[in-house]
Amino acid sequence: MIRLILPLCLLVPTLAAEVVGFEVIERSAVLDGKAFGKVGAYERVVGRAYFEVDPKEKANRIIHDLDLAPTNQAGRVEFSADLFMLKPVEMKKSSGMALYEVSNRGNKGWLRFNRAAGSRDPRTAAEFGDGFLFELGHTLVWLGWQFDLLSDDAVRLEAPIAKGVTGWTRSHFSPSAPAREFSVAGGGHRAYPAANPNDPDSKLIVREYQDGPGRETPRKQWRFSDPATVTLDGGFAAGKTYDVVYRAKDPGVAGLGAAAIRDLISFLKFGSEAELELGDISNSLTHSIAYGSSQSGRFLRTFLHDGFNADEQGRQVFDGVWPHVAGAARGSFTHRFAQPTRQDPYYTVEIFPFRDLAEDHPHTGVSDGILSRAQAQGVTPKVVYTLTSSEYWNRSASLMHTTIDGKADAPLPESTRIYYYAGTQHGSGRMPPAESKLLSYSLNSNDYSPLNRAVLVALEKWIKDGKEPPPSKYPSAEQLAALENLRFPEVPGLRPPGHHRRAKPLDFGPDYRKKGIITVQPPKVLGPAYAAKLPQLDEDGNELGGVRLPSVAAPLATYGGWNRYRSRVTDVDHYPGNSGNTIPFAWTKKQRLERADPRASVEERYENRGAYRERVLAAAESLVSEGRLLKRDVQGVVEHSLAMWDHLAARFSR
Repeated sequence: MIRLILPLCLLVPTLAAEVVGFEVIERSAVLDGKAFGKVGAYERVVGRAYFEVDPKEKANRIIHDLDLAPTNQAGRVEFSADLFMLKPVEMKKSSGMALYEVSNRGNKGWLRFNRAAGSRDPRTAAEFGDGFLFELGHTLVWLGWQFDLLSDDAVRLEAPIAKGVTGWTRSHFSPSAPAREFSVAGGGHRAYPAANPNDPDSKLIVREYQDGPGRETPRKQWRFSDPATVTLDGGFAAGKTYDVVYRAKDPGVAGLGAAAIRDLISFLKFGSEAELELGDISNSLTHSIAYGSSQSGRFLRTFLHDGFNADEQGRQVFDGVWPHVAGAARGSFTHRFAQPTRQDPYYTVEIFPFRDLAEDHPHTGVSDGILSRAQAQGVTPKVVYTLTSSEYWNRSASLMHTTIDGKADAPLPESTRIYYYAGTQHGSGRMPPAESKLLSYSLNSNDYSPLNRAVLVALEKWIKDGKEPPPSKYPSAEQLAALENLRFPEVPGLRPPGHHRRAKPLDFGPDYRKKGIITVQPPKVLGPAYAAKLPQLDEDGNELGGVRLPSVAAPLATYGGWNRYRSRVTDVDHYPGNSGNTIPFAWTKKQRLERADPRASVEERYENRGAYRERVLAAAESLVSEGRLLKRDVQGVVEHSLAMWDHLAARFSR
């Protein structure tokens, strides 16, 4: 029975068994009813979705600890999540496509495709941008999936607790300045308090850098000042990483976040109750795409790997899945004592399998792939991965498309595309290049967001019309290299990193893979790091093998996905972040020779600003012809490159 809870508590029956109710808190016009192209006006629907799942149902056995959650009189587990939708007022004019975004820490990022200002509660013209997604007629959906968020304006999941359950968990802390204490919550999220703050078996481990070896600190030198706060005699040193391992209690059933997404999208696609007061949405949405960026992209890889793309009736949930800047990683999302925000190398993040197709683990012999369960269930979606340079440096991205030993290219499924944006950083850059007080180089200024708009259009046509999208484009095994073999140009003052993060074979204990229970904390390292490699460089230091933005095809600088601290805050040449770099060319030949810069100067490459514009325009039009850039975005791409020209001209020309 579906229960629609309106402000007047109107109850409405339904046939869908997994979604049991909606509470509509607000229903209002977007921008006072402004029309977006032929689709017309949009409206916002804000509320809450209510769910019930049967722990005995076969499709729900993949939800770890579901059998430990409290049940109602019908033997079903109840839970709920925040719901936010932007939909056409007249659904008959819609595209029939539901765009679901896995919220990154409760945020809303879909509207960035509209080149809009970010907002958790979009209401102004600036927060809705140019209307790109609305003109396409898509319905935008957000549903809370993360159970440990504290912020009131984030979309959240309210998950039941497995009361009385205890187990080992771990928290890490990497201060950039000396600190006296730290919270085991990390990042301001809900903590797992220590079950016994005085437990003598708890451990504090210190590492010189995040993925380095650790040494245990004597128990008498550190303590829990309260169940969620750790202190150390003498304090915590900047640049080091501290892991506290302790017994916690009462975990949330984290996997219900994935189940909520599964069941809501299934309802939107297959439900038929127009009387739900959500408009005629359940009669109009026929296809669905899931998008997630960074943490949320890693969640989608976990969602697919764990088998959530089939609903309780075995129907396909998402027709398309797009993990953006996730690299070869998953995350701490669905197991017991999950910590979704965590991402350091010894959490369940960069773990086998890495590729969509099954491969054998070199240490355990287990054969597995991200899509293995979806393929077995007959619910394989169209998958698009988009990558930047940062994911090769920090998320072992090469393992997505090479053999696990890194020696050869590995096949992709016909249903998968990988697009690597050469010379970009984890988050899209901006002009002028941003500066950081902590980092040695200006941040990467390349804006890849126009490429993502073209990806969305191509993915929709692939799903609905069967039109093949552009082929995958990423570095071949021959275009990849180990860090020590990268051909960095000998630019004065350029200090390449001496380290990059590579996934390691980790053992979390015998119950992790099937039961989601970690018994080995920190995990045991089974051998050397996997052979993750980096894109090789051309004579300018720019990366080979990917999709090149016009700003990279006609460069004014060397662009990378790494940076360095200004001061030596760690004991190794190490920076584990997602910031890239912009290292400009000399403006004139004279300046280049004075600096002994081996890279050709701007004046040696381009006769003048007009000639440079023509080169950029030609590169943009080439991307349009390949289906990698929309014609409507050419002007903005050219203007971005010209802004870099003007910035450097003002800075260097004398």
